[in-house]
Formats: sequence, C-alpha cells, structure tokens
Amino acid sequence: MRTPTSRPGNGPPVPQFQTRVLRAGTVSTQRVEAPDRAAVAAVLGVPPQHVLEVRELAAPALGRRRGGRFPLQLFSQELAVLLDAGIALLEALNTLREKEGQPGVRAALDAVIGQIEQGQPLSTALRQQPQAFDELICAIVAANEKTGQLSVALAQHARYLAWVDALRSRLVAALVYPLMLLGVGGAVILFLLLYVLPRFAGILEQTSAELPWASRVLIEFGQTAGGHPGLVLGALAALGFGVYALLRQPGVRRRAQALLWTLPGLGPRLRVLALARLYRSLAMLLASGVPALAALKIVVDVVAAPWRAAVQAAAQQIERGERLSSAFDAQDLATPVARRMLRVGERSGEVAPMLERAAAFHDEEAARLTDLLSRLVNPALMLIMGVLIGGIIVLMYLPIFQLVEQVQ
Repeated sequence: MRTPTSRPGNGPPVPQFQTRVLRAGTVSTQRVEAPDRAAVAAVLGVPPQHVLEVRELAAPALGRRRGGRFPLQLFSQELAVLLDAGIALLEALNTLREKEGQPGVRAALDAVIGQIEQGQPLSTALRQQPQAFDELICAIVAANEKTGQLSVALAQHARYLAWVDALRSRLVAALVYPLMLLGVGGAVILFLLLYVLPRFAGILEQTSAELPWASRVLIEFGQTAGGHPGLVLGALAALGFGVYALLRQPGVRRRAQALLWTLPGLGPRLRVLALARLYRSLAMLLASGVPALAALKIVVDVVAAPWRAAVQAAAQQIERGERLSSAFDAQDLATPVARRMLRVGERSGEVAPMLERAAAFHDEEAARLTDLLSRLVNPALMLIMGVLIGGIIVLMYLPIFQLVEQVQ
C-alpha cells in the first residue's frame, strides 16, 4: 500500500523511497520521490538493474506536525553525554527511553532499541525511523559509529541544531513587533469602520451641509460595512485563511522565498544566512568523515529551496572530479570569505574547519538582519498605520470643520 509523503503543488501525494543504488562501482543510499517503485530507476537516472533495494518510507506521523516533533537536538546532546560517560549504547538508549514522557518519542526510541537488539548498527536503526531522524544525523552516525567518535559527532550535531534554533528564534523575535503592530492597527481600523463611522454618519445626515467627496465615500463605505459586520469579518477571515492555505503550498512558498531574496537590503542578508547554514552543515559532515560528494547530496534537503538546484549542480561537478571551491564558485555558492577559506582549506587539508570558520564569520549577518528589520520595517509599518488611521479620522471630522466655517 502506498503511503503519501509529500504533496507538491496541488497534485496527488508522491511516495518517498529509500534506495540502494550501484553507481560507478560503489553502492550508495539515497532517498527519492517517485510515482511508484517501477519509476525509481528512471528518477535516479540509472538502469533498473543498478537499483539494488527499494524500500518505501512511512509518512511522518501527524503528531509530529502538530507539536509532537521528535526532540532531535535533545536526543543528540543527551546521548552524547551518556556515551561520553562510558555507558554502553543500548543502555544509553534505554535510559533515554525510560525518562521520555511523549508517546511518539517513546515509540521511535522503542523501534531503534529493537533494531539494535537484533544486531543492527545504530545508523541503520535510525534510518528505519525517518519520521524522527533525518538523513543528516543518520550520515553522521554512520560515519562515526565504528571509529569511537560517536559522542563527539553527536555533540557537534546538537550544537549545530542549537545554532539553527537560535537563528530561527532571532528572526522570529524580530518579526513579533511588526506582526503586533499590524494586528493592533488592523483592529483599530476595523473599529473605526464598523462602529464609529456608522454612528458618525447618522449625526452628519441630520445636517444639510454638502460633504466633501472623500468623506462621503468613506462614510458610505462605513455605513455599508456597519450594516453587515458579520459579512465583513467573515470575508476577512476567509481572506486570511486563503492566504495561509496558499502559503502552505510548497510552490508558492518557494516563489515567495525567491521574491524575498530579490528585495534590496533584505535579500543579500537572507542569502548569506542560507549559505552560512550550508557551510556549517557541510563542515559537520566532512568533519565526521563523510565524503564531499555524499555530504553535498545530504545537505540538499537542508539548504534553502532557492539554493538546492545549485547544490545539486555542484555535486555533479565534484562527481566529475572538480574541486569543491571551483564547484562552489561556478554555482555562486561561495561568498568572498568562504571562497578564500575553501582554497586555503583545500591546500592544507582542513576543509571542514575552514567551512566552519566561514559560517561563524557570517553569523553576524543574523544580528544585522534583525537590526535592519528594527530600523526599517518597524518605522515603515508605524508610518503606514498612522497614515491610514489618521486619514480616516481626518476624513470623518472634515465635514464638521467645513460646517463650522460655514456658520462663522
């Protein structure tokens, strides 16, 4: 039975498969979306006989999308601490399972423990639970579980996830005030249009004064809206829900993100932040012993959508034997700082540390972005709301001013 895992655009659900593929004499594991099992080879671009194994992945549990998301950062951090203390892997996993209170998390840990008890390595057990563990942590574990450096790699993965969460929290915090401003300003405008204007119009109707054109239009609109407040509020709610549903579509979100990247001032900073995440995730994989080509294929799902095609093209260049710095230059994936650090790292054999330094260098862009939002977006929104609310009030009182002048 096919399980839907993604829904591109408005089309039908597309299943996702975990495959083992023979390429150039080596076997690699890859996740791919295809209409069915027979189409997997065509999607991968290999002969059908080179597809050694195809396993359909289960859809992510609904609870994960409704707040029951697996605490991956906490899992990596706590497991690293337990392993570093000398506790055996199976005992450490049982310890994490015993302290867990969420049913979904306990179920995922139970499945991992069951696989390990059957003799499977940790990386294989994690890959059996794609709803909880992404390919990034699976690759890190696979590269380090036989070297004795698993605790170090897990601790680094936890720090990476903490950095991602901190970056996201900083950007969300910068948007809180503008959203509050929009909400309060919109509520004031609705109050003026639905409550104040209809009553104000009743007062003006008792006078025989000729109303200015703009005031007459505003008051007639207020009377119409005030006579059907439920219809107005329902239309606004439907509009808000429509916008939300539209933004939930992957294609629309990609176009909106691409549009944000074209905005002056904001776009370049968003691109640098996305590249910093690419450098940090790639540095973590390379430091764990994952080859550059495999690491690039893994981080495709990590980077921002506008960069994914460029990362895939860079992976193809590396597959042809080109250097990482050359591939990044050709695909516009290297900032001036990262370009020079990559070249130094390739000469010294320390590509991973250099990528980490390049990401740290660009971390300051997050602070600059939040500062830009504070200095430009907030005053602009205050100005727009002030003009709208002030304009409504002025147009309301303009007939009274005109009447006073006539009386004098």
